[in-house]
Amino acid sequence: MRLALVLLLAAASAACDIGQLTVNTTSKVLLRAQPSLQQESDYELARQAIPGTLKTIESFWIVDPGNERLIRLLTEGFCQYGTGFVEDDWEEAKLKQDLAASEYHNERATKIFNRCLNYALRTLGPRWQKELFGTQEVVAKLLLKQGGQRRRFAMLFAALALGSIVNHNLNQPDLLAYLPTVQKVLEHVLEMDKRWPEKNLAHAALPHIALGMVHSGRPKAMGGDPDRAKHHFEEALRLTNNRFLLARTLMAYRVGLANNDRKFFHDQLKLVLETAPSVWPEQRLANEVAHRKARRYLSKEKELFQ
Repeated sequence: MRLALVLLLAAASAACDIGQLTVNTTSKVLLRAQPSLQQESDYELARQAIPGTLKTIESFWIVDPGNERLIRLLTEGFCQYGTGFVEDDWEEAKLKQDLAASEYHNERATKIFNRCLNYALRTLGPRWQKELFGTQEVVAKLLLKQGGQRRRFAMLFAALALGSIVNHNLNQPDLLAYLPTVQKVLEHVLEMDKRWPEKNLAHAALPHIALGMVHSGRPKAMGGDPDRAKHHFEEALRLTNNRFLLARTLMAYRVGLANNDRKFFHDQLKLVLETAPSVWPEQRLANEVAHRKARRYLSKEKELFQ
């Protein structure tokens, strides 16, 4: 009986190891295959494919929770899904003044960005999981001690996710208090990029886009700064040779409305639609999202500038 028990435990252990070995191999393939989705030209195909893909990757992560490649895919995947699809539904409902749908998609967006944040914090570790939500002094010390280059990816997406959560809960003062933290982390990422330039151009542009959103998210009377926002959006465009159309679309909408500049709003969105999404094949899906938003904003131009 002892021999049988030993053999049974050995078999169970081997099965577990085989499962993790399989997931480890699969994660390498998934990471290499990630550009396939980013290059997708069919928005609806991507919308339907991404949730199932994320749940499949999450199931692999359950088998091998320490797999850093899977955590990276889930971090970026949930943030991108939230930005490109869930927020798109929310924004469309808002512009249609469909309160029920807007609230539903707003709540769903918060949950999706929470997933992105949680996966990013898994990479960053216990100190980040606690101290990111501390005072500004605590966050400053955290960045000084644990804000090195190898944490750039996770820091970036943690800030993007937290900023998006704040944006979807503007009626909650306790969450609004984290906006300076978001700004501080993003600015730290940009300081690192001066020393170690980010090779992934989309990832190099993202902190600028996020800071553009931060500075244009409030009226001037409440601390908003559309000029600084415009600078960051333009920097994102410069870094990507004017190919990241989402930066121009958001700049047109956010800065145009903040400055009540209808001409800027119209001209920039027109320029987006005159630029083919294929101008940057590696970010085709993001450019398709940009076109989708640009068409929506232009269709509401009259109402937005009454």
